[in-house]
Amino acid sequence: MLLALKLDNIALIDALALEFSPGLTVLTGETGAGKSLLLDSLDVLLGGEVPRSLLRHGQDQARIEGCFTVHEAVSLLLAQRGLGATGHRRSELVVTRRLYRRGGRISSRGRINGVGVNRRTLLELRPLLIELTVQGQTRTLGRQVQQRRWLDGFGDLSHQQALNRVAAAHKAWVRHRSDLDRLRAERKDLEQRWQERTRMLADLQEAALEDPRELATLKRNQDRLAHALRLKQGSWFVVQTIQEPLPDQVAALDLLGRAEGELQALVTVDPTLQPLLQRLQHAQGEVEGVAIALQDYGQELDSHPQALSDLQERIAQLQRLERRYGQSLAELVDRRNELETAATELDRDVRQQRVEQEERAAHHQLCQACGELRECRRRAADRLVADLMEVLRPMGLEQMRFAVDLRPQPPGEHGSEQVCFLFSANPGEAMAPLGDVASGGEMSRFLLSLKACLIRADLPVTLLFDEIDSGVSGRVSAAMAQLLHRLAHRHQVFCVTHQPLVAARADHHFRVTRHMGEGRTRTRVTALTTVADREDELAQLAGGDRTEARRYAAGLLRNRP
Repeated sequence: MLLALKLDNIALIDALALEFSPGLTVLTGETGAGKSLLLDSLDVLLGGEVPRSLLRHGQDQARIEGCFTVHEAVSLLLAQRGLGATGHRRSELVVTRRLYRRGGRISSRGRINGVGVNRRTLLELRPLLIELTVQGQTRTLGRQVQQRRWLDGFGDLSHQQALNRVAAAHKAWVRHRSDLDRLRAERKDLEQRWQERTRMLADLQEAALEDPRELATLKRNQDRLAHALRLKQGSWFVVQTIQEPLPDQVAALDLLGRAEGELQALVTVDPTLQPLLQRLQHAQGEVEGVAIALQDYGQELDSHPQALSDLQERIAQLQRLERRYGQSLAELVDRRNELETAATELDRDVRQQRVEQEERAAHHQLCQACGELRECRRRAADRLVADLMEVLRPMGLEQMRFAVDLRPQPPGEHGSEQVCFLFSANPGEAMAPLGDVASGGEMSRFLLSLKACLIRADLPVTLLFDEIDSGVSGRVSAAMAQLLHRLAHRHQVFCVTHQPLVAARADHHFRVTRHMGEGRTRTRVTALTTVADREDELAQLAGGDRTEARRYAAGLLRNRP
């Protein structure tokens, strides 16, 4: 609900501060006095386009400020945007929009509860606070999302339960669908890389990789075989030194034998030398063993002429694999094991098949829930059409036709059909979507009638009607007044009107007038709180003989509910 509105330097207004209450509020006055200016200001306050003429002539800055009460949907949006309620009861919302004239351009800055916001945030908040209906401008009527929400709100308890089932089923299906998409993406990625990985696995398996330390071992063996001649010559020299000395030299074993004989002779003289004799005999055996081992070593070098070539070929193979894949031999052994495991997993579709089954089952449940919701919507649509046609007849729209078209679409969060309101103003004209039909007085009255039918389904926003009763007969204006009064039981309603029948039903009445002073025209807004003031204003609207008009006005006020 709109609690207060403050305007500074807006068109014909220097400064204005108004407070409002629940119920039906009307604004009356002569054409051009500025009645629609208040509604236009609310439009701009909540993100509407800023006309250049809105800033008062000669001023470079202007300000519009509105204070609203907060309902649940507003609180949710404020929480999502990090904007809290303010005011002494923390249930009030203050929206400000400052306007600046810079050269030939108009710029603006918006604030919600003192926090700067962009125009997009104001536009998000707008439909939760006000709905403006002007001849030639029915903003929300053509939105199919809004039409769906209206129809669903018109449904009964079973309809609401069907909506909840669809929402829950859609949430479950989206979860399973997400799991399946993730598995399919993983599998696709694996398959895309599989050819490369298959080649790598073939290379690693062909190389028969087993020992991560094989390359180091091979390099040591390569060094040994690469120096075979030197090793062979050295080993034979040692053997000859020990066993077969060159001419004019004594073999090491012969010298050890002579030493042993002499030490044995000494032992016969001194038995305490026996341990040393044993040690010498042991050393003689070790030296002889070394000579035998070196003989075998030299012979082995002679018996494997291809060993060096084989080692070098194996080393080159392993080094090529390391360079090709940028990994060490130990890492390649581990990679070979991983690829063999991955090859096994690629062939296992059990998990994916299970998730596919769950996804199909969830989608089937969603389709079933959507089917139930479709039937509920058909019943609600039939009731809405019947109720609306009853309301339209006294509004002078007896020839108007209305239908609700449920157009199939893929099952989703809100069902499996698109809700589209169809409209025809005159007999013989084809019905067309409301958003495609040119708006005007008939459309404004149609929207008023629709809102009267949907009163329990709509958000508690402030409804603004600007001269929707223009050019209608007395009988129709009386019907419109009744509907506006009916809407005001749930919504705060503002109506700019020229009809005394409508103005008489108001709970609150403001008169808008123009005054000249100091060479400037100014708009003044006065609250009419006495019966006499209201009678006088209604008589002005009725026109004709002053006495008769005053009597007529008094009768309207006296007979109002």
